Amino acid sequence: MAELSSKVLSSAAEAVADIPDGASIALAGFGVSHRYPSTLITALADHGARDLTVYCNGLGQPGFPTGTMLADNHQISRLVTCFSARPGFVSEAEKQIQAGEMELEMIAQGTLVERMRAGGAGIPAFYTPTGYGSAIASGKDIRYFDGRPYVLERAITTDYALLRAQQADGMGNLRFWGGSQNFNVSFAKAARVAIVEAEEIVPVGAIPPDAVDLPGVFVARVVPITVRMDVKNLPMRANRPPTSARSYHGKQGLTREQVGRRVAALLPDEAVVNLGAGMPVQVANFVASRPVVLHAENGMLNYGGFDRSDDFDPDLHDAGGQFVTLRDGTSFFDSVTSFEIARGGRLYAVVLGTYQVGANGDLANWSAPGQTGGGIGGAMDLCAGAQRVIAMCEHTDSRGNAKLVASCAYPVTAPGCVDVIVTDLALLRRPSRSASGFVLEEIASGFTVDEVLSLTGMPVTVANPVGVLQENWL
Repeated sequence: MAELSSKVLSSAAEAVADIPDGASIALAGFGVSHRYPSTLITALADHGARDLTVYCNGLGQPGFPTGTMLADNHQISRLVTCFSARPGFVSEAEKQIQAGEMELEMIAQGTLVERMRAGGAGIPAFYTPTGYGSAIASGKDIRYFDGRPYVLERAITTDYALLRAQQADGMGNLRFWGGSQNFNVSFAKAARVAIVEAEEIVPVGAIPPDAVDLPGVFVARVVPITVRMDVKNLPMRANRPPTSARSYHGKQGLTREQVGRRVAALLPDEAVVNLGAGMPVQVANFVASRPVVLHAENGMLNYGGFDRSDDFDPDLHDAGGQFVTLRDGTSFFDSVTSFEIARGGRLYAVVLGTYQVGANGDLANWSAPGQTGGGIGGAMDLCAGAQRVIAMCEHTDSRGNAKLVASCAYPVTAPGCVDVIVTDLALLRRPSRSASGFVLEEIASGFTVDEVLSLTGMPVTVANPVGVLQENWL
């Protein structure tokens, strides 16, 4: 039997040589550093194709071989992304968006991969609960099914996709590892030409049939990896240490780590829970030994606490970018499956950081004043499907402004979704999704109810009695 011709090319330059000006490209990579197709991005930057439409979760860390290279070269004219801005710096892409040189469309993470999946499956459009009540639903068709509102989203197809795999063979069959499958699968299916760089290129047949994560029919070209991100030494935005605490009325509130302890105690055994980026990742270290199943939208289920060793596996990370350990029964999957878990109602709870929470339960956590766009990530999808939404934050911002407000001034992520708020000063609970206000149930030791209320911008009902946060944590 004659062998099929190999899809393996000798170089990334050869693989991207036919990408023309004006092409649309799906660009894989998670967060600011995790598993970008750096070899192909570098080759595309050298190739110089311009006026590109780029679809991505985010462009990644500036100054490194991520999608930011294309922005630095002024090769992008339109950006469709889940993260256009991150706190702490103003990227070149933000500057071009502000100057009107680059068009921006913000998109929820689960909607991005579902639109790609639909495009690859020949489905022109679908309705989703994600984004209803937010700015991204503006101008889109809204229909009600079984009394619930859904937003019409159009499928996406692209000219090219630039992807990264752990293994590839000459037929284009791919194998991923850990949480690095995420966008690669749906992006490949939506593309006319999917180009993959692989850590290891193996003979056809070396990947067992039941270990193929993406069949070669979706892959056009394969190249070896020659440009790598130094993930272990990547300079990251400085986050406040988990042991830091904010002061109020001359007294310290709970540390970020201690807030995580209190939230962890709210989660019952057997619960499936998603932890958002920022403060919520602290919760993982307090449920690691309990039968609580942690879900990460990049494609992991039942992972453990932080991996603090020097030899961590860079493919094992949560959606907040923390490198994590595995537990017995951990599973890996792509982002489409991850958001099926989220929107399908299989999450007991999602724990999210936030800029503001309104008295009616509105959550505002994706954009702040001064940002160009912001960072939607997976929050809109998670709020749409989780049985409970727990907002976890400091009680005020760095300027002393209340985060718990009568009405959100920041763009709303999801309306009326927050059930519980846990801050470094208090725990508040909304009796039901139909209730119009929260009940103050616990406060931090050393503070009075009046002190907490003076820092709270929403009207609340005070429980009788009011408990103490530190007496109810793990």
